[in-house]
Amino acid sequence: MQYQIEPFELLTTALSALEWRKQNGSIRMICDTPARRYYESLGLCFLWDDGVFPLLDAVPEDVNAEAFWAAGKLYALAAMPSPCVMIDTDFICWKPVSGLLTRLDAAAIHREDILPSIYPAKTAFARTDGFPLEAFDWTVQPFNTALAYFGDDDFRRYYTDTAIRFMRCSPEADDVLTYMVFAEQRLLAMCARKEGIRIAALSDLPALFGGAQNGYFTHIWGFKQQMRENPALYEDFCRKCAARLQRDFPEAAERIAKAEELSPFFSQSF
Repeated sequence: MQYQIEPFELLTTALSALEWRKQNGSIRMICDTPARRYYESLGLCFLWDDGVFPLLDAVPEDVNAEAFWAAGKLYALAAMPSPCVMIDTDFICWKPVSGLLTRLDAAAIHREDILPSIYPAKTAFARTDGFPLEAFDWTVQPFNTALAYFGDDDFRRYYTDTAIRFMRCSPEADDVLTYMVFAEQRLLAMCARKEGIRIAALSDLPALFGGAQNGYFTHIWGFKQQMRENPALYEDFCRKCAARLQRDFPEAAERIAKAEELSPFFSQSF
């Protein structure tokens, strides 16, 4: 299949990268070669001032790509020394975050409830062989990693080694949600509890959705399906993103608007 990303994802990615640079410093994209070639074809590699690195070409072939669809995040984090922040392309930081990370070894955007349909008991992982499921505290609430900070390098390595080990022990994983969120999000909380590190949630879901987090963050995740089902909503969102880019980053917006997929959403006056 042809590699492509939807316009609303590309526009959010641009806002995410440019706002991070404005508020928090350099940013890099960790991806694979098809993704880098795609960004190059659109003229968007300039978004990441610290470069675009196809490190994910090295993800082992025996990782179950259907079950572990976000495995790339874990392999990217494994390659990045601390201190570092991992941020999804659909997540935007509108303010500096350094003040929120003081005296923390790690952090993530928010905790998640242990819903059995998403975070089941360890008996649900019958297709995992050789991983010590019983060695962890199953009562600790998982962390959402749309944004995650790692200040302690030993913990970053321990967490990514543990998560990758789980994925490698689950080649026959048969659920496309529970195995991935266990590896990425539940194990983060479990590893932090086991190591006794200083970790915190930077916000919570009511604050993120209700605006009580003082304008720090926007996460598009829950809005994507609504846009896909409503073309008018989709176009309105894309036009608002383009307008924000033109207002706050006019030079970058002019370059972004040259991409054929994105040009219809920009006004013609630069």
